[in-house]
Amino acid sequence: MTADVAVLGVGLHPWGKWGRGFVEYGAVAARAALADAGLEWRDIGSVVGANTVRGGYPGQVAGATFAKALGWQGARVTSVYAACASGAQAIAAARAQILAGLAEAVLVVGADAAPRGFFRPAGGERPEDPDWLRFRLLGATNPAYFGLYARRRMAVHGDTLEDFALVKVKNAASGALNPHARYRRRVTVEEVAASAVVADPLRLLDICATSDGGAALVLSSLEFAHRHGASEPVRIRAVSTVTPHYPSTVLDLPDIATDSAAAVEPPERSFRASIARAAYEEAGIGPEELSLAEVYDLSTALELQWYEDLGLCGEGEAAKLLREGATAPGGRIPVNASGGLASFGEAVPAQAIAQVCELTWQLRGEAGERQITGARVGITANQGLFGHGSSVIALR
Repeated sequence: MTADVAVLGVGLHPWGKWGRGFVEYGAVAARAALADAGLEWRDIGSVVGANTVRGGYPGQVAGATFAKALGWQGARVTSVYAACASGAQAIAAARAQILAGLAEAVLVVGADAAPRGFFRPAGGERPEDPDWLRFRLLGATNPAYFGLYARRRMAVHGDTLEDFALVKVKNAASGALNPHARYRRRVTVEEVAASAVVADPLRLLDICATSDGGAALVLSSLEFAHRHGASEPVRIRAVSTVTPHYPSTVLDLPDIATDSAAAVEPPERSFRASIARAAYEEAGIGPEELSLAEVYDLSTALELQWYEDLGLCGEGEAAKLLREGATAPGGRIPVNASGGLASFGEAVPAQAIAQVCELTWQLRGEAGERQITGARVGITANQGLFGHGSSVIALR
């Protein structure tokens, strides 16, 4: 049995700061996806919601919340949470239901109404959560974390501030062509350099904003798609939601600081590379077959890291790939043709779903001015808290 599922419909609520609730954003996106699929709400057999921790109890049972907003009609509901990977986990759950024969058509929805400024810990004390600890004990907000990562790339690979700025310039140019994007203005390297330092070496324009927004997909079995007139739909071939590969070690001393037992060999590959490899293996393809990629550019430096972790280039070669124009529209492997988070900002449960929306438009040839010529295979990639990561491969 094929593991492919069809993407029948896609929909977005534009990103921004709209001052309304996440349910409204998700319902708008869901109705757009249903219209794009040419289906009625009653045709949907299951609803999978990507949860938000900022929406109170309704946000924690997003599947039922969106089903209620659209009109209860007896569909099965599922709610999932994996922080920034929530949308991809929702896609994985929907795909599993379809392949198991539990539903023929599934609606996947994620939406968020984000606070102003940078994210802060939500949901109470979580002393077992490394991200909560870095916020509370170190005061290391997300931008501080991004800045440390950027410094590492500068030290290890020789990346420069101009390299980081060029990522923003590229993504802003694509975002300017995307009607769903929040920021639709081109920028220059000089403007990035002149923006305020947030977490050295990163400037304000190196870091993505927090946003409101919503995204939705209608997924189905291939048989259902063919019965409803989609002879050659975009197909999801792989969904990777693996944990990192890290060495195991047993700490059996009362004071690990006095002994080398705490020291271990570094992992054979990074967390993000583990995610990508699992997707490639499941899809039976390699990075050389990709037409485009949508990656999780929380910062400009992190986008460069994804180039290497997705196998688009060798280790330490990301800045060279960028400068050659390979990741720009018209290049060998365009990255973030949507404009990325640089142009959208984070609407956490929606963003992995929105990435698949972009792949779908591109693979259908419906991306308008930002269309990648001849796009046939695309990959998404993002990461969430606590070892959650995801990658989706779609093709046509």
